[in-house]
Amino acid sequence: MPHFRGYDGVELTYRDLGAGRPLVLFHGFTGSGRDWLGPAEVLAGHGHRVLLPDLRGHGTSAHPHDPAAYPPDVLADDGFALLEQLGLDDYDLGGYSFGGRVVLRLLARGARPGRAVIAGQSLDAVQRATSRTGVYHRALTALIDGESVAPGSPAYWIGQAGGDPVVLRHVLGTHVPTTGLDRITTPTLVVVGEEDHSHATADALAAALPNGRFARVPGDHYTAMSSPELTTAMVEFLAPG
Repeated sequence: MPHFRGYDGVELTYRDLGAGRPLVLFHGFTGSGRDWLGPAEVLAGHGHRVLLPDLRGHGTSAHPHDPAAYPPDVLADDGFALLEQLGLDDYDLGGYSFGGRVVLRLLARGARPGRAVIAGQSLDAVQRATSRTGVYHRALTALIDGESVAPGSPAYWIGQAGGDPVVLRHVLGTHVPTTGLDRITTPTLVVVGEEDHSHATADALAAALPNGRFARVPGDHYTAMSSPELTTAMVEFLAPG
């Protein structure tokens, strides 16, 4: 896989599919760019060069244990580093769940893609700071402390994903809440699964963006990403013209 340097020089990786207009897609928490491969292949077939970075602390990218490697908003910093090092100035952005937060942070900090897609994300989640006593933090702490975890619990599925809980807890603490949504003028599709009840305010997120558009697709938070309808919605929204 090709590499790029994060904002502080750490080595991060990405996948590069297709040719045409660049589209950078960010994955969710505990995942990797591989999670986007199905939709990415379809999008590449519709004239996009699809770039799938592994976020810091995820996949085949660097997993530093030093807390200093995870300052606030570092994932957006890494996103800007990728855009700069690949020389992208005419491109689109997309992200699912945690990756949707990264897209929103890039937009709030001045990134100007032609279009953006924020999927599996909601207004309440992006406007508040991640609680260090929240569900994910408690789950990661349980894994770090070696506690027994119940099948189906957040700690269980995080453990099954195979990530480093120490690193993931550092990543979790980098989230910065986003305000000033009314200043983000990029045409943005906000899309969510019909059964994704944990992101019930996705429609409010779309309404808060001056050029936001809202869509629902089949599935819950974990299955909507692989629904053909999500890919179709993205293809149609990102089509030129």
